[in-house]
Amino acid sequence: MRTLRESLKALATKNLSARELLDASLAAIDADLARGGATYTQIDRLAAREAADASDAFRARGYVPSALAGVPVSVKDLFDIKGQVTTAGSRILRDAAPAVRDAAAVARLREAGAVFVGRTNMSEFAFSGLGLNPHYGTPMNPAHAKRLAGGSSSGAAVSVALGHVVAALGTDTGGSVRIPAAFCALVGFKPTARRVPLEGTVPLSSSFDSVGPIARSVDCCVLMDGIVSGQALDTAPRPLAGLRLGVTSDYVADDLDDTVSTAFNRAIGMLQRAGATVERFAFPELHEVAGRYPLAGVTAAQAWAWHREHVARDADAYDPRVLKRLRVGEGRSAADYIDLLAARERFVRDSRSRLARFDAWLMPTVAVVPPAIVQVENDDEAFFTTNAKVLRNPSVVNFMDGCALTLPCHREGELPVGLSICGPALADASILSIGRSVEVLLRHSANGATA
Repeated sequence: MRTLRESLKALATKNLSARELLDASLAAIDADLARGGATYTQIDRLAAREAADASDAFRARGYVPSALAGVPVSVKDLFDIKGQVTTAGSRILRDAAPAVRDAAAVARLREAGAVFVGRTNMSEFAFSGLGLNPHYGTPMNPAHAKRLAGGSSSGAAVSVALGHVVAALGTDTGGSVRIPAAFCALVGFKPTARRVPLEGTVPLSSSFDSVGPIARSVDCCVLMDGIVSGQALDTAPRPLAGLRLGVTSDYVADDLDDTVSTAFNRAIGMLQRAGATVERFAFPELHEVAGRYPLAGVTAAQAWAWHREHVARDADAYDPRVLKRLRVGEGRSAADYIDLLAARERFVRDSRSRLARFDAWLMPTVAVVPPAIVQVENDDEAFFTTNAKVLRNPSVVNFMDGCALTLPCHREGELPVGLSICGPALADASILSIGRSVEVLLRHSANGATA
């Protein structure tokens, strides 16, 4: 599947029509289904064909609302789409009434002319970083069939990696866009949470939920973000020479997989040789937050408020592992919750102070390479240990109310590794600008050139 710009060019030059793009998309989806793929919870072929035909008719009359016009896009099964049931990857909501209107982000994509091909599978209620789903099946890593695709936006990443769509809409509460993007060798962007409206989205944690894209390039993510946020950011590439980049050994560098450590350090060396200044700095607050006020505490408390009535009615319908994590919130007292929120406010201030002198903070997106399915599928202890480690690094950005971009930094023949470029709240334009330049450097190296 092409990038967004390539698709736009093909449509503009009449080398392809929106209907032809969609037909190719549906053919790739059918091939995935024939292999037993579990990428989607629902595929709406009729509505997609109607949208593609309408886009072609509009284009013939000179009306092209955006770079997404006529382009196939997938939507995580957490967003309302008018006339469809939003199951959030669960059995609990299977019999819910169809949505009466689109979620805010979906409405913006629809106005931009995107063609929705289907609702992507996910970890139930977005409450896992691994992507396992006992109800709808587990989307597999397209390049490494015995390994996980990551979650919670597992189907979103797989839909892009398999060429079904040019971009996918996901959510990120503790890494749910960036983890599957990293595991599937894609680009994922978690914006500052407040920039994209959450109306019409099944919540997990109101303090941390963010809406972001998974795609093949930074440029694709910029285009998607501009539409769902309603903000046109200046993301012109920034020269690598002269950039001030921070790296910390505190917490996010603990116990890294050897493949991750090698790829990350290699990327750091490339940036230094390109003229960037990379400074190691201390960030002790990370250990304090992790030890005393983990993000999962806030998430579980806020999630429990939404789920408690569903659990009371039908606890057995939940994924037992998701239910166990939800019940952590049941045990939080009001005083505990207030302490957690106060700790979060302190950490936001501390992180802004720590990062003030840097253009961006770099870290491995995930501490490990994609885990083997057999490692966690039937072993609860391994599941919870691995899930916590996978979520560890990306969740820091949510806790500090920041933004982050993940880029593939591994080389051919290596398991996927993501490099995260992170910043504080509302540093989105700068992070995307830097990301454009870093992407060129990494891809130049991945293609075998000397960096």
